[in-house]
Amino acid sequence: MLGRKQKAKVAAPEQKGSALSDLISLYGLGNARWSGRDAASLAHTGFKRNVIAYRCVQMISDAAASVPLTVCHQGERLSDHPLCRLLAAPNPDQSGQAMFEALYGHLQISGNAYIEIIGGDAGPIALYLLRPDRVDVELGRDGWPTAYVYRTGSGRRTITRRPDGTLPVLHLKLFNPIDDQYGQSPLQVAGNAVDLHNASVEWNKSLLDNAARPSGALIYRGVDGATSLTGDQFDRLKAELEETFQGNRHAGRPMVLDGGLDWKPMSLSPAEMDFMSLKNSAARDIALAFGVPPMLLGIPGDNTYSNYREANLSFWRQTVLPLIGKVATALSKDLAEDMVDIGFDVDSIDALQEQRMARLETLLSADVLTDAEKRMALGYPSVPEAQ
Repeated sequence: MLGRKQKAKVAAPEQKGSALSDLISLYGLGNARWSGRDAASLAHTGFKRNVIAYRCVQMISDAAASVPLTVCHQGERLSDHPLCRLLAAPNPDQSGQAMFEALYGHLQISGNAYIEIIGGDAGPIALYLLRPDRVDVELGRDGWPTAYVYRTGSGRRTITRRPDGTLPVLHLKLFNPIDDQYGQSPLQVAGNAVDLHNASVEWNKSLLDNAARPSGALIYRGVDGATSLTGDQFDRLKAELEETFQGNRHAGRPMVLDGGLDWKPMSLSPAEMDFMSLKNSAARDIALAFGVPPMLLGIPGDNTYSNYREANLSFWRQTVLPLIGKVATALSKDLAEDMVDIGFDVDSIDALQEQRMARLETLLSADVLTDAEKRMALGYPSVPEAQ
């Protein structure tokens, strides 16, 4: 009898089952997963993978780099000054426009840009742009930078102060309220919107790979009194689904169900999720962080500007010109000598020509100004020079 009792306690074969005997699977929402916010992660997820962020960075860097920097002495523009040649050809490997395009791009992606200044007996002779993700700032006891460490592969190069106490590195950064040494970039602010936009693209691709059909669940309604699948039946069914019906190669293949199985779609359709509206909203948030009018990016649903010309003018006035001014001021402080300033030529910007002509017509027709005052407002001497 003892043997019969022990035999009776042997566990029955394991079966897949639950309190709800006819429900095979149930999925819930998990926590959101966001990409990293360091410079390298932002470059990969934003600039390299997101079309909106890429276009914003390219538009800003291309526009800003197209405006030539000028060298002036007491308001008079110089054309044959060492700084003019340095800005036009900062180093043997880059033109001035190429270096400044990369500089503006670094500011948009990482919030920081580093220029190493190679000095000579008569002043700076070369400028080299350093990758922000490879630069570390070393601080002294007073909290101010004492050196910059530049990492290249397995090597490290420390750039220390000169004998006169100055650092040969010009560090440009965008405002960051909680960090004294590193700036905050527009791409970092737009990071969540970039992740949302990327996820929407991946979702579309997954739907296409599965014949644009959302996921679902197989419901088992037992026959002959059975309440659940056995373990072997469950594994065989799962393997057959993966091999026979998943992927774009099997798109449209009919599913034959037997043994009390029923297919029940579970996911919401893109129309129910208002999918395209969500994607366009994320795109507008990205453009807003960079200061690029969505109209210039072809994003539907934005009526902030009445026409393309007005949006383009706002882009130059509110985004590009302040950025160029920030860079020109920093260069002037670290590179220029006394009474010499580095600025930029606004008259060369085609997008501002119409506004400039309207201002000129208004100024010339103003009766409250004398001819001398009008000449001075236009940047000319108050009295014409004698011929």
